[in-house]
Amino acid sequence: MKSDLIDAHLHLRFETDGAVLAAEDQVSMDTFWLPKSQCDVGDAEIPGMAVVAMPEWLALEKGLI
Repeated sequence: MKSDLIDAHLHLRFETDGAVLAAEDQVSMDTFWLPKSQCDVGDAEIPGMAVVAMPEWLALEKGLI
C-alpha cells in the first residue's frame, strides 16, 4: 500500500474473506464496506472495534475525513 494512509477507529459489524462492514460509532445505522485488499485491519483496545489503516482516497470516499 502507499505511504499516505489514514488510521480510523471503527466499529466492525461483519467480516467476510474480502471485506469488513464498519460504522463510525456503535449506534450508527450508517455502515460501509471496506475492501481488505485496500486496508489493514488491526485490533483496538475496545471489543468490537478496530483500527483500520486505509489510503486517503478511500477514507474520503467513505466520508471518514
